[in-house]
Amino acid sequence: MERAVVSYIALGSNLDNPARQVQQALLAIDQLPETYLLAYSSLYQSAPMGPQDQPPFINAVVKIKTSLKPLELLDKLQAIENQQGRVRKEHWGARTIDLDIVLYDHTIMQTERLTLPHYGAKERDFVLLPLAEIDPQLVFPDGESLSHALQHCERYQLEKIAFTHHKTQHRS
Repeated sequence: MERAVVSYIALGSNLDNPARQVQQALLAIDQLPETYLLAYSSLYQSAPMGPQDQPPFINAVVKIKTSLKPLELLDKLQAIENQQGRVRKEHWGARTIDLDIVLYDHTIMQTERLTLPHYGAKERDFVLLPLAEIDPQLVFPDGESLSHALQHCERYQLEKIAFTHHKTQHRS
């Protein structure tokens, strides 16, 4: 088995019972091969980033340990999105589930399919606040602290709606 690394995944939904969609994706992530769920944040509600004529989003962040390579992890997350009925019609439009790799260890990469760290992570309170809840001392690969990024990010009327933060035991 490859060396396992810590990765953070942002989850978001605003269609078809969004809180349930996020929880369903969380369970699916926990079942990924060579992957262990370490922690997950509370659920947060935020205003949409794109077109404003859509429902608010439910957001969360999970911390995993995985030996999947970045593109393998991306493929698995996109398969979960597809299983949950994700349709890519409109950039920043409404969706059943959106799963983004925010950080993958300290990896910095840019390919046609994947940019790490996620290109918008440090600009969005709906990613940074849940991230701070599960790893407040986090430092991005460029050396910027999470707390510094939080002071300078865009605000999306974030509101904690459910406290669900748990650390889980490794599956046997």
